[in-house]
Amino acid sequence: MDTSEARKIIHLDMDAFYASVEQRDNPVLRGKPVAVGGSRQRGVVAAASYEARQFGVRSAMPSSTALRKCPELVFVKPRFEVYKDVSRQIRAIFSEYTPLVEPLSLDEAYLDVTENLKGIALATQVAREIRAAILEKTQLTASAGISYNKFLAKLASDYRKPNGQFVIRPNQGLAFVAGLAVGQFHGIGPATAARLNNLGIFTGLDLRQQTETFLRQHFGKAGSHYYRIARAQDFRPVVPDRLRKSIGSETTFEHDLLTPEELTSGLQPCLESVWQHCQRTGLRGRTVTLKVKYADFQQITRSRTLFGVVPGPDALAQISHELLTGIQPISRGIRLLGVTLSNLEAPEEAVGRQLALLL
Repeated sequence: MDTSEARKIIHLDMDAFYASVEQRDNPVLRGKPVAVGGSRQRGVVAAASYEARQFGVRSAMPSSTALRKCPELVFVKPRFEVYKDVSRQIRAIFSEYTPLVEPLSLDEAYLDVTENLKGIALATQVAREIRAAILEKTQLTASAGISYNKFLAKLASDYRKPNGQFVIRPNQGLAFVAGLAVGQFHGIGPATAARLNNLGIFTGLDLRQQTETFLRQHFGKAGSHYYRIARAQDFRPVVPDRLRKSIGSETTFEHDLLTPEELTSGLQPCLESVWQHCQRTGLRGRTVTLKVKYADFQQITRSRTLFGVVPGPDALAQISHELLTGIQPISRGIRLLGVTLSNLEAPEEAVGRQLALLL
């Protein structure tokens, strides 16, 4: 690529964020394997400390599995308001360097520092300063990946964790991608990696040797994405204040739900949480999705999309309960219920669509 036009992108990722906050605030937890979320018997691990990761404990792992891997695991209830406060501190630091910040979650973000507010020529120096400021103000560590596009910056941020940084320069991108297993590519999960392997595609170099037509035949639109990233190409800009794609809430229950009455009661907190977020942000959505996880961990979803946005909490509840009725009678216990609102629109977009229905 033309290095004179290369962007300077940082992917900054907090190290074991939720667990690190808990260890910071409770010295008793320091040095111990900690899991945030769930409970010892039920639930799912939301985050694991590095001490817990050494035993194979990972986020999204059932708590019972995590406990088998690490009998000394300490479970801590999440404190999301605290995590949000820390996240705001971190984003305030970002804003001192660039307005081009694209948050991905509470603990990670992309920053475009090609032209930064402090006039620093080297993106690696910007990353070092930001990480130092985060440590000073929050007593937490962060890792950074620096490269000329988002895809490579995201990959790079994993290479010096925890509390480090790694750069992939414009003349290194192709070689770096060529040597990776396809399962290491951000956005390629285990199922897709297995499909690629079945086609004889094991590395970035193998992927690069395929035509875009071939990849699209097997993977649809995603095939074009795989074609580009195999060539270390990613032209997506850093988009500040990106509209979130969905609003969701879910609950894992201490005991399996077995009756329609229990399902109705169990769904209510999710409905309230989703609509409270809608009220705070003004966002509205057109697609309601019900998520159900059974006692054997099999998961299903059911969705309904309206032409206009869901107008209020009663409509959200009605649609969700109709979707819930559709999975009955209950053949086995249900351990988790969730509701997600997607196809989101800002208030002015939602009003415009509703007016269109009347014309």
